[in-house]
Amino acid sequence: MQPNIYNFFKFLNQKEQRPIPFKVKLLNAPETLTPQELDVKGNLNLRKTKITSLPEGLTVRGFLDLFNTPITSLPKGLKVEGSLYLVNTKITSLPDDLNVNLNVKGNLNLYKTPITSLPEGLTVGGSLNLQNTLITSLPEGLTVGGDLDLKNTKIISLPEGLIVGGNLLLKNNLITSLPEGLTVGSYLDLENCKNLTSLPKGLTVGGSLYLRNTPLAKQTDEEIKAMIGSNGYINGKILR
Repeated sequence: MQPNIYNFFKFLNQKEQRPIPFKVKLLNAPETLTPQELDVKGNLNLRKTKITSLPEGLTVRGFLDLFNTPITSLPKGLKVEGSLYLVNTKITSLPDDLNVNLNVKGNLNLYKTPITSLPEGLTVGGSLNLQNTLITSLPEGLTVGGDLDLKNTKIISLPEGLIVGGNLLLKNNLITSLPEGLTVGSYLDLENCKNLTSLPKGLTVGGSLYLRNTPLAKQTDEEIKAMIGSNGYINGKILR
């Protein structure tokens, strides 16, 4: 929105006692926001706006959508109780105190951002999309309740103790190994992972295992099961 929009609402406020809408103030005069206004009861949709920063102390009870904005960083103390959409932004990192305890209750979508790292101990209640980012490694203690999308990244390994409740999507990347005891709630997609030559002991896959265009595709089902051992389990099909 242009500054004259803010001035127009300011004029109405002075003449007719009409409140200036929150988004107008946020985009044009964030310094005028009160502590009460910084506690957004529902969703905050800022997609395709020209916003470059958010005020400290902002709480969003629903989702926060910053898709296709020029924003480069998030403020400390930011709380988002729903999903956080940062698709196609200029975000390079997340604040270490995200949601105070590094907990995103909904989805965290970082698709096509230049982000290079995630804070340790991050928990995402929904899905985590890191597709087409600059991420090369994942932090220790990462937990993802939904899908973990790592397609088209430069990830070469995954941390010990990684928990993925949904699908783990590793198509088209440089990964060379998977951690022992990895548990994936639904299917595991390793298509076109040409540097991956073995599977870890104790691998558990709740759905199917996709091995198309990988060195592992040449292994028989019996050889795959021997790799993961007696404590490993693939609930679905092994697809080549």
